[in-house]
Amino acid sequence: MDLLGYLGYLTPIESASLREGTRPVFSPNDLVVYPAQGVGRVERIQRQEIGGASTEFYIVRILSNNVTLMVPVPNARNVGLRPVCSATSGEAILESLKDRSDFTGYTGQNWNRRYREYSEKLKSGALEDVAYVLKELLLIGNDKELSFGERRLLEQAMNLITLELSFCLEKPQKEIQERINSLFEDVLNKDRDE
Repeated sequence: MDLLGYLGYLTPIESASLREGTRPVFSPNDLVVYPAQGVGRVERIQRQEIGGASTEFYIVRILSNNVTLMVPVPNARNVGLRPVCSATSGEAILESLKDRSDFTGYTGQNWNRRYREYSEKLKSGALEDVAYVLKELLLIGNDKELSFGERRLLEQAMNLITLELSFCLEKPQKEIQERINSLFEDVLNKDRDE
């Protein structure tokens, strides 16, 4: 096994494709989403030699905190690097926040278990998973005061969603957050009326 595979960067198949040559999917200036970090911009594609193997890396600057990540081009899909969602998908995510059918209510379930579940969903990078965490925590927060850990996860989920939707819907992040808050007020008012 070569060093890249040994370090966990690449599987043996990816290492082989790296030696054969892999073409980048993203280009400089493309907006991408990195799981649990949020929206970033591909600054450049850079070739580096690691352990005797030469590979290309996406150099991605995360917009919310200015962190720079190096993502091996052949491993980008496996780590969850993806393009920012489309406007249609963004609107569908907002609509999904109104749906309470998958919300079971605060059950007093072990916080550690819920925290792990929510953290895994945020790390998945899937916008639907992030929306699920956001919805759950907003609805739980309506039933009880959120703990410090829950508030941190809520803030992270809100930031991840609002930043990505602000790019795909071409609206300010604050406007997206106000829209989400308004959606939840409508849902909660509808529940009170029933």
